[in-house]
Amino acid sequence: MYILLVEDDAVIADAISIFLSGEGMAVEHVASISHAKNILNKSNFDLCILDLNLPDGNGITWLTWLRKNQHSLPVLILTASNSIDDKLTGLKNGADDYLVKPFDLRELLARLYSIKRRTTDRLTNTISHGLLTYHLEQHKLLINDKHIPLSRNEDLLLKMFLNNPQRILSESQLKDVLYGTCDDVASNALNVHIFNLRKKIGTKGIETIRGFGFRLGSIEVTEQ
Repeated sequence: MYILLVEDDAVIADAISIFLSGEGMAVEHVASISHAKNILNKSNFDLCILDLNLPDGNGITWLTWLRKNQHSLPVLILTASNSIDDKLTGLKNGADDYLVKPFDLRELLARLYSIKRRTTDRLTNTISHGLLTYHLEQHKLLINDKHIPLSRNEDLLLKMFLNNPQRILSESQLKDVLYGTCDDVASNALNVHIFNLRKKIGTKGIETIRGFGFRLGSIEVTEQ
């Protein structure tokens, strides 16, 4: 998953970023609402973790703005406020879940998977596509029941395609997942990872849509 983390506490943000990265997720961290608005216009995130008490305003205000503008980005509120009124306000204004600080990082991870399942009508943390089965929590790819090891970048790319099976994903969207919004990336870096992933899931597994980007294709046979 590609996570937007809106959190002004650097210690908490670092802990979340390191933990979720270790779980195979890509995390983009910003510390204010203004930065969140700006980066949301540039990238396509799977989910947002949102603090409420931010330097330039309350996260609820931004969440309300998102929903009024028909933005469907799933949002988990992460805040120190444990009042029932704040919980109800957050959920009524469009939050998908609410977690109170201090929290266990494992619970945060479980809630993120839970939100993702609900928002994709998925019953389990397993994704199937043709002969391919991917176990999200174990980061384990099986093709015809054979385990196919992936590098971290191949894993991130494959999950992005599996979570968006009908969409054409632009080079910019895929680079954001691998490198964040960093501009200092070799021009052929993405193509190298796509090439390596195709070697593992089959050449038809990722289609090139000329002029637009890439799309998940059919998984027929591996070339290993």
